[in-house]
Amino acid sequence: MTHPPAPSAAQAAAPEQLESPPQTTDEPTPAFGWTPYAERINGRFAMVGFIALLLIEWFTRQDFFTWLGF
Repeated sequence: MTHPPAPSAAQAAAPEQLESPPQTTDEPTPAFGWTPYAERINGRFAMVGFIALLLIEWFTRQDFFTWLGF
């Protein structure tokens, strides 16, 4: 009498692939505050400002604290 082959570890550990229903929320999207969009835009403007500061310091050969009077 022969036995069926034992399932591999990956097959034994993985349940059947079931599709979950699409997740929808009835909550309105926030118009302001700590939203991913606002954080992304703020981060991009901060990066542009930092690069602009570095370029201005490079071309003028003066640092930011000299501009402030320190």
